[in-house]
Amino acid sequence: MIRWVAAVGILLLAAQTAAAAPNWAALDAQPYDPPKPAPAFALPDPDGKVTRLEDRRGKVVLLFFWATW
Repeated sequence: MIRWVAAVGILLLAAQTAAAAPNWAALDAQPYDPPKPAPAFALPDPDGKVTRLEDRRGKVVLLFFWATW
């Protein structure tokens, strides 16, 4: 009996979620702009060797920008 009640509850929740389409106008959603190429830049590593972005072409590059203020 408990399984039946749980299954009905899950189905009702899924039906309510599927029926509630987001109101995009109220969310002020903007269309997605396709990615743009990154500007060319070079950064020194801790040993002083300069690494350029074009040296990493075809590889995944993850940059962390942070500040202490």
